[in-house]
Amino acid sequence: MTIVTRFPPSPTGDLHIGSARTALYNWLYARRHGGRMVLRMEDTDRERSTQAAVDVIMEGMAWMGLDYDDGPYYQTQRFDRYKEVINDLLARGKAYRCYCSRERLDELRAAQMAAKDKPRYDGLCRNHPNPDNGNPPVVRLATPLEGAVVIDDRVRGAVTIQNSELDDLIIARSDGSPTYHLSVVVDDIDMGITHVLRGDDHLNNTPRQIHILEAIGAERPVYAHIPMINGSDGKKLSKRHGAVSVLAYRDDGILPQALLNYLARLGWSHGDQEIFSRAEMIAAFDIEDINKSAATFDMDKLLWVNQHYIQHLPLDELVSHARPYFEQAGLDTSDAVQLAAVTDAQRTRAKTLLEMADKSRPFFGELTSLDEEAMAKHLMPAVAAPLRDLRDRLMSHEPWQAAGLHSLIESVAAAHDMKLGKIAQPLRVAVTGFAASPAIDITLQLVGREQCIIRLDGALAYIASREQSG
Repeated sequence: MTIVTRFPPSPTGDLHIGSARTALYNWLYARRHGGRMVLRMEDTDRERSTQAAVDVIMEGMAWMGLDYDDGPYYQTQRFDRYKEVINDLLARGKAYRCYCSRERLDELRAAQMAAKDKPRYDGLCRNHPNPDNGNPPVVRLATPLEGAVVIDDRVRGAVTIQNSELDDLIIARSDGSPTYHLSVVVDDIDMGITHVLRGDDHLNNTPRQIHILEAIGAERPVYAHIPMINGSDGKKLSKRHGAVSVLAYRDDGILPQALLNYLARLGWSHGDQEIFSRAEMIAAFDIEDINKSAATFDMDKLLWVNQHYIQHLPLDELVSHARPYFEQAGLDTSDAVQLAAVTDAQRTRAKTLLEMADKSRPFFGELTSLDEEAMAKHLMPAVAAPLRDLRDRLMSHEPWQAAGLHSLIESVAAAHDMKLGKIAQPLRVAVTGFAASPAIDITLQLVGREQCIIRLDGALAYIASREQSG
């Protein structure tokens, strides 16, 4: 048997973290077993479904590298097929037309709730010899009245639901359009889906969908219902916990490799291993290892994973990911050598690519911002002489490389009877405007001779003005 999974988002908004994890698990399981993953847009909610949302889903999946083998399919393009199945169920007595008015159904529900009974349809039109009263009918599935549905769930184990707890599900609206449950089941049958991996908020839907499968005469897929993702307060992850959209994390400077790695471990484990390459995830992933309890989203842990990938990705790959953030910050990336050198210098100092770009501003063009507190603390009259000496020596220093620059700074410090740190920190503030940067020799190399001289002149002028003002 070829394993076929599916990812069926509703294109009504962003691709959220929970949906992205579901897509990842389906992708991993299909890839591990040499199977296929189907992409299906469940767009029957015509009022809320938009092409913009479809584009966002496709963009998010492409950014994460989650490819698919079939699709994308659109449910709105399959209405003739759904109608064919509905008519067949009617013809075989597996479904029936219900003419009950909205008023009658509302009164029935109110009476049942007043009696503290579970609200459900009472089967009036199923049992009536001639139910047609002129109202536009819906179509209901003739749910078995006795027995139970036992779901052999690969995550939760056996789940039993008594048929007496379920009513006759509407499978077609009065305008003839199919409902969610009918569309999903027909799609899964036609697309050969063998394994349904989805959030456990769908568990209550499963017995109803099994009834539709049995009425059609199709085999069940394997079900695996994945626990939800909670925020730090134990409640379902939502916008109140911060960003939940995949592309929002991309915009915040998270690497796709890091997000995939983090999402894979957010509800699944493989021993104590935390960091997985894509190939390692595929080789290790199994449904049985999915946790049974809800996962808690931890932004600090995601940043830790992201920082790991920033530090360990091949430089050319990291530069490719980082370039858009530098450009977004208004930095000139036309010098590929400079961009690579800055990225490499900053990879141990940033948790996100957004932070990396922001910290790299001193290495591109003129200084545009200064830390006034750092300048007041470190640019004191006592360092004017060594900074002036260093400035003069830098004018003719060759080659402009970190090792030689380090030796030069050491020699200036020795000439002025100073420890290296006593000159390095004022020098750092002078040439970057801030108290934190890569190692001082690398910092000078990245800033370049021309800007170093200009900025040292500015720092010396700042110190002189302080002396004059007392």
